[in-house]
Amino acid sequence: MILHPAYPVDPWCLRETSLDLDVLAQSESLFALSNGHLGWRGTLDEGEPLGLPGCYLNGVFEQEPGCDGEPGERVLDVPDGRLVRLLVDDEPFDLRYGRLHRHRRTLDLRNGVLERDVEWTAPSGRTVRITTSRLVSLSQRAVGAIGYRVEPVDGPARIVLQSELLATADALEPEDAAADGTRLHLLHRTRRSGQRIAVAAEHTVDGPPGTATAVEYGPRLARLTVTASLRPGQALRLDKLVAHGWSAVRSRHAVRSQVDAALARAAATGRQALAEEQRAVLAGFWGGADVEVDGDAEVQQAVRFALFQLFQAGARAEQRALAAKGLTGPGHDGHCFWDTETHVLPVLTYTAPQLVAQALRWRHATLPAARRRARRLGLAGAAFPCRTIDGEECGPHRPAGATAFHVNAGIADAVVHYTAATDDLVLDREAGLELLVHTARLWRSLGHHDPAGVFHLDGVSGPDEYGGTADDNLYTNLMAQQNLRAAADAAERNADLAVALGVSDEETAAWRDAALHLAVPFDERLGVHEQSAGFTRHQRWDFAATGPGGYPLLRHHPYFQLQRRQVVQQPDLVLALFRRGEAFGPEQRARDFAYYEELTVRDSPIAAGVQAVLAAETGFPELAYDYLAETALLDLGSTAHDLRDGLRLAALAGTWLALVAGFGGLRHQGDVLSFAPRLPPGLARLAFTVQFQRRTLRVEVTADRAGYTLLEGAEIQLWHHGEPLTITRDTPAHRPVPALPGRPAPTQPAGRRPRNRRRSADRAGRQE
Repeated sequence: MILHPAYPVDPWCLRETSLDLDVLAQSESLFALSNGHLGWRGTLDEGEPLGLPGCYLNGVFEQEPGCDGEPGERVLDVPDGRLVRLLVDDEPFDLRYGRLHRHRRTLDLRNGVLERDVEWTAPSGRTVRITTSRLVSLSQRAVGAIGYRVEPVDGPARIVLQSELLATADALEPEDAAADGTRLHLLHRTRRSGQRIAVAAEHTVDGPPGTATAVEYGPRLARLTVTASLRPGQALRLDKLVAHGWSAVRSRHAVRSQVDAALARAAATGRQALAEEQRAVLAGFWGGADVEVDGDAEVQQAVRFALFQLFQAGARAEQRALAAKGLTGPGHDGHCFWDTETHVLPVLTYTAPQLVAQALRWRHATLPAARRRARRLGLAGAAFPCRTIDGEECGPHRPAGATAFHVNAGIADAVVHYTAATDDLVLDREAGLELLVHTARLWRSLGHHDPAGVFHLDGVSGPDEYGGTADDNLYTNLMAQQNLRAAADAAERNADLAVALGVSDEETAAWRDAALHLAVPFDERLGVHEQSAGFTRHQRWDFAATGPGGYPLLRHHPYFQLQRRQVVQQPDLVLALFRRGEAFGPEQRARDFAYYEELTVRDSPIAAGVQAVLAAETGFPELAYDYLAETALLDLGSTAHDLRDGLRLAALAGTWLALVAGFGGLRHQGDVLSFAPRLPPGLARLAFTVQFQRRTLRVEVTADRAGYTLLEGAEIQLWHHGEPLTITRDTPAHRPVPALPGRPAPTQPAGRRPRNRRRSADRAGRQE
């Protein structure tokens, strides 16, 4: 259930019906707008009261010492163009004073516009109505737009609007400021990273006769002031277009010209037309990505909110990183993690594949830094960083990060699935091949053959941060195996380019040999795979002695104690069951999932989505439904403190994965799509659309039947619960959903079973 009463459930909107200042920062994350290049947190238009400021440009950062004294990178608040301050009869509009009669905000996921409706009585006694709208353009990447309207309700009022560009970050050094007519400019440069940032605003004012404007500017503030005397029935309107630009290499004049050009285009378009463009872009996205859920209104809202946030996080990122928080907050210092390729890109590959191409081109652009890092570690190829903004490692030099080479494998996995799902031969040649070659070279130099010929990857850490550094982490090994084979295939497919990269037949043969003989730790006594070599002989964590307040474990226990026990922070081997499922038989997947389910405490927000997928696959749809609800409502249903720093994109991605890969059973291997749909008792119908090889396929699942309809493209062959199907535009297919296999339900650590979703949903329904 959505926890805060101010947020009603709506299938296409996020609505806030009242303002709670105690969770203002959290609401700013939920109402954040972005296009992947520019991000505006959902702060109030007037700037105060304020939870956390937040105006971001993707790739803009300041350098500062990292956790271990090494250079680090931190996302930076750029000059803010959202501000429109209001004074009513000389009283500043501030919701902490006076009397608030109404405060509503609505983010419509179909048009990408944040709208606000306020009625407020000033301490002087005068009442005004305020309506605002805000968008970050999905069609014009440098531009944001604001509409602001105020009118008196109960008598004449003197109104002043102050539209501002404001730079507050200490790291910004002023270089230029200007104002001309109704146009404002600021230009700054970061003190250490040397990035030049420009912001400009143009205004349209509509008010009664006597409305006046004036401008002023200084090193950190440029302001347009509008004054008007209004009677009831009259209104003062302000349209504000804001353009942003930055560069680490261009001159002051060039960066300012860049912003002027973006602003000129936006002004020629106009705010209303920008809103129409916004709706058109989103209509195209929803036509190929929507998910429909019957039977759980909260999950329906949550999955659309998740898809909207994932789309806007990368819509115009254009060869920049997709950070863990997107551009919704400063959490994790704005860094990109392995989450992007392993959790976010698998969703976008089948819903908005053009965004994946840009994300992979960004990784390709950071190859020089990854190759330098590999050389510093004494390795060949490329070692991509655990966390970064522009390609340099920004994480602390502790084992869980320094040896997280699985980042390489996640990038390779994203390349493999994207190119197979899109047939994008241009990316394959321009970026994919080089990414695969250099990541494969790392595995070959990192590993070694033992006397029996088995290939080992020692001293690595997997996704489970509690596992520490270990030998032959199964997830890492299996993903590296795929990486090595894919690199050899890509080199043979692009032989001319491979020669230029120095790839020989001997090298590809060595890759294939290493892949063939990679160690796969298995405990014969228990009949399960080991998360890493020797893992199952470790002592189990004493879950019974760990009370509810003892989680997350890392906050209450030394890391040393965690890494020597059988306890799992987040899916690691279970993630391998999902991403490399073809390497395991169905019964083995069920045994492995049940074993690790008993050890996984979900101290990571990205855990539940993957567990939902495997619970559904192995025949436990009700447990999968519980995990679905946990990941779906993690941000949307929470007012927790950590939400203030921004949304968790990987957890949002888990909502789609739980529904489409879990209950829809979507799997993709090579050129083949397969589905094994099965719904939990709490859902009546699931329908979703996926993009695959220039086709648009719609899948609809009920309790006993599944239907496959080709909306666009040539015929497609797919599998339904092991049965081959051929679908054309004129011949959809419908098949029964087979009965569940009978298996004993897996158990969780004491106190860590997810909340029963059916009981929670029934209780919420009765309360409504």
